[in-house]
Amino acid sequence: MTDHRTGTREEWLAARLELLDEEKALTRRGDELARKRQELPWVRIDKEYRFETDDGTASLAELFRGRSQLLVYHFMFGPDYRAGCPSCSAIADGFDGFVPHLAHHGVTLCAVSRAPLAKLQAYKRRMGWSFPWASSFDSAFNYDFHVAHTKEEWDSGAVEYNFRTMDIRPEPGEDEDAMDVGTDFATYRREGPGMSAFALEDGVVFHTYSTYERGLDILWGMYQWLDRAPLGRNETGLWWRRRDEYDEPV
Repeated sequence: MTDHRTGTREEWLAARLELLDEEKALTRRGDELARKRQELPWVRIDKEYRFETDDGTASLAELFRGRSQLLVYHFMFGPDYRAGCPSCSAIADGFDGFVPHLAHHGVTLCAVSRAPLAKLQAYKRRMGWSFPWASSFDSAFNYDFHVAHTKEEWDSGAVEYNFRTMDIRPEPGEDEDAMDVGTDFATYRREGPGMSAFALEDGVVFHTYSTYERGLDILWGMYQWLDRAPLGRNETGLWWRRRDEYDEPV
């Protein structure tokens, strides 16, 4: 027998309707926050960034691919990684399929990482993805948007991430396998996940929004499903893997 509280259908329905009121309030609050995101002031980008793409060298404006809006997923894949971050990979599994839908709504979704393009292309083939992925290897883009940190910043314990200065160096004994990307922890964690949004008007690029850390939860489709499963996230550690690394295929 289960240890979880049980009840009749009528008891379940009464509790579900009560919860429904709270879910509707959360949805309305989410709609309000979405409007406030769109009302943020836009910041003009005058700096010249160059990226390597499947189609050659591109500017930030060219990453829009002729559309007026650009969403960038800051994918953790540093130059020294042997493979992409498993967490970013799980997120990418989710957004790969809806890139065409966004494109037909005037929005380009593109991942950007500091690893050289050849590494990104090889990993993309391995994972079976089709979304655009650009390398910022020779660009300050990741540093300027605070998803990459210099060794000096790391060593000082003053890394700017998620709109605050923080020390993300591990405690003694916590320097583990760096999420299996083939580097030491410090090299791994000098990259960070995030997403940024940009608008293009009259040839001028504007930065409109960025989010980091748990601000990415809503973009991680797997967690939205788990939050509705009977046991929720039910986590005691990092349980997920790259989808081709589980012991048994499902």
